Amino acid sequence: MTPVAVPTLRAERELFGAGASVVLACDEVGRGALAGPVTVGLVLIDASVRRMPAGLRDSKLLAEPRREAMAPRASAWVRAWAVGEASAAEIDELGIMACLGLAGARAFAALPADEHDVTDAPLILDGNYDWLSASIEHRARVTTRIKADRDCASVAAASVIAKVHRDGGMRRAHDELPVYAWNENKGYSTPAHFAAIEEHGPSGIHRTTWLHERPAEAPALFDLGVG
Repeated sequence: MTPVAVPTLRAERELFGAGASVVLACDEVGRGALAGPVTVGLVLIDASVRRMPAGLRDSKLLAEPRREAMAPRASAWVRAWAVGEASAAEIDELGIMACLGLAGARAFAALPADEHDVTDAPLILDGNYDWLSASIEHRARVTTRIKADRDCASVAAASVIAKVHRDGGMRRAHDELPVYAWNENKGYSTPAHFAAIEEHGPSGIHRTTWLHERPAEAPALFDLGVG
């Protein structure tokens, strides 16, 4: 069995050692879904942050019950956090890459960081492509890091917070339109999801440019999260 990677604060501590007063961390979820928004989680930590919550991992490595239990612990562990989203309609209009930046900018704008100067603060972004800098007017110094959500505790926290927030919205969407089983697939591609689209047509929160059909009116089921 392949061991599960355990994130650490090594990268964050290197940034503090280089003079940073705060470190930001960012991750996205929902990028490849057929329905629902793309969601970006953003967290802020300072040098006073110590041991991460036991069991914190990249959201993809946690079963849903463990993610749900971890999210409030991760939110309490960081100094500040926010979630931003771009809707399926915006993804249809602007494209997924532009909407990653849009969601990230919304998270950045919502971050309750009044007590912290985040101007030119280092920001660890999961992945190998910087889709964020152009959208936040260079208020932070973005550094991409492949598998940061696996290796960096702050990015893992952002991942869990974003995933649980988005999943909650998809469950609310399921309550409105249960035929798509969004409580199970969370808007991602599954044979049952495709079968439901084939039978019932796309909903208002399907990304119709990915399906090539016109949706019904979208319910307002998603909002910003901050803490």
